[in-house]
Amino acid sequence: MKQNVLAALIEAGLEARAVVLVRNLADGEQFLVDRVGAYKLEEGVRKSIDSEISRELLERSQGALARDDAQAAEIGGQRYLIQTLSPPPRLFIIGAVHIAQKLIPMAHLAGYEVCLIDPRSAFASIERFPSVKIVNEWPHEVMPKLSLDSRSAVVTLSHDAKIDEPALQAALESDAFYIGALGSKKNHAKRLERLGERGFDGKRLARIYGPVGLPLGGRSPAEIAIAILAQITQARYQKVV
Repeated sequence: MKQNVLAALIEAGLEARAVVLVRNLADGEQFLVDRVGAYKLEEGVRKSIDSEISRELLERSQGALARDDAQAAEIGGQRYLIQTLSPPPRLFIIGAVHIAQKLIPMAHLAGYEVCLIDPRSAFASIERFPSVKIVNEWPHEVMPKLSLDSRSAVVTLSHDAKIDEPALQAALESDAFYIGALGSKKNHAKRLERLGERGFDGKRLARIYGPVGLPLGGRSPAEIAIAILAQITQARYQKVV
């Protein structure tokens, strides 16, 4: 691997940013693609090369990025290997409730980096949640610092509008691929109404899965957690590029 490409990969890794490594299988040319475009590093400075590659190759590469995909492609008579290199997807759980206790280990098994957010330290404690990063801050204070991206999922479980809704608002303003909210259909309708009063239109509000989880019929915290993780998985792999 060329030194400048390796340096760019290291930089992306330090920033926890997913990128696609594109290799021309004929001449060995290498470059990176992210959500912004195709680029190389020259003397530590990012240089856009969008104008030097075909639109089809750029779109195929960004499509692979969105799907966490790897593929070989023949474009313009050239063969390319397109490989996504990315950090683990992130799951932000709002609310230190019984469902969260079941969902966290399941999400870890599925490969997610999990963060539990709840200002109530009596609930969100290391004694109740010994194996996860805990943030005892209000969502409206911490969520803007999290750099939610297309590899981020957010689930609100607290049943407290003061905690859940600022988190939902931050998620709606981000590229998070999944936003879920626990609550009955009646409560969810009221929640959407309040968020609508804050300026979110119907299209944006439709991003929220509520009531959260696939309709599997489960009732226990573990069964609900299974339904939530199943829905997150479905959303992650059914993203439209």
